[in-house]
Amino acid sequence: MTRKPNTRESVLLPINDSGSSLTCLRSLGSRDVRTIAASERRDRPAFASRYCDEKIIIPSPYDDLIAYKDALRTLAERPDVRTIVPHREIDAFVLAKYESEFEDHVETLWPSFEQVRTVHDRLLLAHAARDAGVPIPETYSFDAVEDWDRELIVKPRYSFLTGEYVDSLSERDCEGKMDPVYVPAGTEPSLDEIHDEMHEPGVDAPDHIPIVQELVRSTEHEYGFRGLSEHGTTVLTCQKRQLRGKSYAGGASVYRETMADPDIDRLGRQILEHLDWHGLASVQFLWDDERERYVFTEINPRVWASLEMDVLAGADFPYGHWLVATGQSEQIEREYEAGVGNHLLVGELQYLASVLRERYPSIERPPFGRALRDVLSSCYEQPHFDYIHFDDPGPFVRGVRNQLVSGRSEQTAGQ
Repeated sequence: MTRKPNTRESVLLPINDSGSSLTCLRSLGSRDVRTIAASERRDRPAFASRYCDEKIIIPSPYDDLIAYKDALRTLAERPDVRTIVPHREIDAFVLAKYESEFEDHVETLWPSFEQVRTVHDRLLLAHAARDAGVPIPETYSFDAVEDWDRELIVKPRYSFLTGEYVDSLSERDCEGKMDPVYVPAGTEPSLDEIHDEMHEPGVDAPDHIPIVQELVRSTEHEYGFRGLSEHGTTVLTCQKRQLRGKSYAGGASVYRETMADPDIDRLGRQILEHLDWHGLASVQFLWDDERERYVFTEINPRVWASLEMDVLAGADFPYGHWLVATGQSEQIEREYEAGVGNHLLVGELQYLASVLRERYPSIERPPFGRALRDVLSSCYEQPHFDYIHFDDPGPFVRGVRNQLVSGRSEQTAGQ
C-alpha cells in the first residue's frame, strides 16, 4: 500500500446488526481512531453510537455483490481510510476475491482468497483439518452418503452462495446464511426437500450439493478459539465457551464465557498455522462425549458476533487489528481474564421461545422452568450485554425501536 497523506486516519467498518459492529466502534472510537460505518440500511443500531464518526449508505451485497464491492473500494480510495475490518462472510469474500482493487489503498489485513474459499467450502475445510491433524466429524457430500441409519446433520456446503461457488448464480448474486437440517436416524431425505428447508424462498440453486456430517453427541457446550494472525503468526488469542445458543439445539451464541484450555489453544493454532492465516478468525469446536475429545466444526474469517465478551475480558481484537494494520503489533496486550461472560438479550428471548415452540430430532429439549432459571441467574451473575452500555445508550434505544416497528409491520401484514 502506498502511504497516504498525513490525515487523521480512519477505519472502515461494513456494519451489520450484530453486537460485534458496536464493539468495534466502541473499542476503536474510545481510542481516538476515527470510525466510518457503512451499511445498506439506515436503521442499523450501530449508527446511533456516540463512537460512530461517519455514517455511509452503500448498496446491499444481497442485491448486487459487484455494486457492494465497488462501494467499498470507493471508500477505500479515500486518503483517510487506513484499513477495513470484515464483519460478514460476504465481506471476507469480497475483500479477498478483489484484493487487487484494494491493496494499493488500504492495509489488507484479511485472508487470501485461497484461504477464504477453503473455509467457506466445508468439504475443502474438512480435508484441510485432517491434513493439519485436527479431529473433525465424519463429513460427506450429500450425494455420497450411503448409510442414513445414523444421526446426521445436513449443512450447506458453503457459508453462503454466489457465482464463485455454484454455476447457477451470477457474480452479482448472493444468498446469505442457510440453516442446517437435522435428519432423524433411518430417514433418507431427498435433495429437493433439503433445498426447500435450507434455501430462502425464490432462490434457485439446484447445483448446490450440501454436505452431511455425523451428529456429535455432546453434554458439554460449544467452544471457540479466536485469533488475530499476521502472516501465519498468531498475535492475539482468546477462548469462548458457549453456554446457550439462539435455540436449544445450538446456533449463534447468546450467552458465553471466556475460558483457557491448552487443548483448544493447541488445536486452534494448529489449523490457523496450517492455513498460514492472515487476519481475524473464529475457530469453532464441539466436545465429543463418545471419543472424549474436541472436534473442529468451522472457521469464520471475520469478526464474530460475541466479540464484546473478548473485549470485556481484555482481548481487544478491534484495537489489535488496528495495531497490526498500522505496524504496531508489538503494542498488543495479549493477556485476558477467564470466566468473563456476556449476553445477547434478544438472543436469550429467542432461546426461551425455542424451548417452548421448537423440536429437533435427536436433541433433548430442556424443561422450560430450568431454562428460564438458567437465563435469569446468569444475567444476575454476569450483567454484561452486547448492546446495553450506559455511556452509549443510543444503539440499544434504536434496536428496541426497530423491533417495535418490525412487530407492528408484521401485525399489519397479518390483518
